[in-house]
Amino acid sequence: MTSTLSDRAHAKAVAALTASYAAIAEGTQVRLAKRTSNLFRPRTQQATAGLDVSGLDGVLSVDPVARTAEVQGMCTYERLVAECLPHGLMPKVVPQLKTITLGGAVTGLGIESSSFRNGLPHESVLELDVLTGAGQLLTVSPSQHPDLFHGFPNSYGSLGYAVRLLIELDPVRPFVGLRHVRFPDLEALTAAIGQITEQRDWAGERVDFLDGVMFGVEEAYLCLGRWVDSPAEAGVDAAGDYTGQQIFYRSIRNRERDCLTVADYLWRWDTDWFWCSGAFGVQNPVIRRLWPARYRRSDFYHRLIGLDHRFSFARRIDRIRRQPPRERVVQDVEIPLERTADFLRWFAGQVAMSPVWLCPLMLRQQDSAQQDSAQQGSAQQDSAQREPAKPWPLYPLSPGQVYVNVGFWGTVAITEGRADGDVNRLIEAAVAEHAGHKSLYSDAYYDRQSFEAVYGGDVYAVLKDRYDPGHRLTGLYEKAVGRR
Repeated sequence: MTSTLSDRAHAKAVAALTASYAAIAEGTQVRLAKRTSNLFRPRTQQATAGLDVSGLDGVLSVDPVARTAEVQGMCTYERLVAECLPHGLMPKVVPQLKTITLGGAVTGLGIESSSFRNGLPHESVLELDVLTGAGQLLTVSPSQHPDLFHGFPNSYGSLGYAVRLLIELDPVRPFVGLRHVRFPDLEALTAAIGQITEQRDWAGERVDFLDGVMFGVEEAYLCLGRWVDSPAEAGVDAAGDYTGQQIFYRSIRNRERDCLTVADYLWRWDTDWFWCSGAFGVQNPVIRRLWPARYRRSDFYHRLIGLDHRFSFARRIDRIRRQPPRERVVQDVEIPLERTADFLRWFAGQVAMSPVWLCPLMLRQQDSAQQDSAQQGSAQQDSAQREPAKPWPLYPLSPGQVYVNVGFWGTVAITEGRADGDVNRLIEAAVAEHAGHKSLYSDAYYDRQSFEAVYGGDVYAVLKDRYDPGHRLTGLYEKAVGRR
């Protein structure tokens, strides 16, 4: 086992956290004193002091034998990956933006191209320490406070905050070979997703990673990744590099085969925030050469968005140019595979945003032998000895059901007769009609009854009264819809 942060340093950070909780007046709302965020919903500013989490951003240990990592709640995936790769390991699911934290991904959900076989990040958690709304520091696991363990995902800090997490890791190989497969219609695309999630291969090649992009209803791609030891094994002369002038999402249309180092693959979307860096001109070759490489990353773009929210630069420019105001449409939704083609066709006709990210997922079915396709290369071994999926009541996906995460991020014009929020409401209604779920990191417009029906309201109410009886943490509905 390799330790990177001492137990003494962690204990000191935890003491600072609990002391900051104790210093907040009884009856006063409790929140994190955290300057950065990957949320896309603006929140009402609060003048109260926050919890001190400044010392909770490190990796405590990596155990190459057990294939586990012990991590503090505010540790970013960027830092964790950097600590794990020298051991030939990575988290089972690595959300695609570098500054997403472990605690954030578990309490708020995360997803990536390993999710069709490894589920969501919280499903790799063995145990975690949670500071509850009542100020208690509890170790929770399937056997200790199991109600909170299963209710913590999708609670967005409304029940407590992750202080320490013990998570499972997967072995890696040096490179990920990529194959970009085009589909001329959405039914063919979804049929291929169904085949790959069941068989873990495509046209005789193993598939270890699976996501895709829809540019239009007649032009969609699946990006099939597999572990390889060299670019030659992936069918190319050299590994690609999308941290400089080249842009990853454009390569999907132009390169049938590609290869990336593990690190470059994990962060392939971060350099351009998928494709959203275009809003700042960063995809213009001239501006890109002048834009410092250290600022070509998602967290910097997010800070620019935050400044725009604060000072309304874009809205003022639109007004000067006599352009209609625009509504922000930034969402990730999970749609059952059987309904995905219909939803995408509806979305292309009614919202008309492009590109759209596609990421298949299933709730993870635990492999008791912890075998991994990266080492074993066998779909049969990878699916053997599975246990039933665990329930996650605040985001209740069905065990055995294949879903497709549809991600779309941008703005649409507010046309005559419409108000800000109308398009998002249409999307919420369409997601419900297609038996889907919507992530809560961005704007939400549900009424309380509809919200509680979708997000485990009855279970949540019990957990809230048990672990935050004074309701000192902002409630889930108030956070997601009320923007508090």
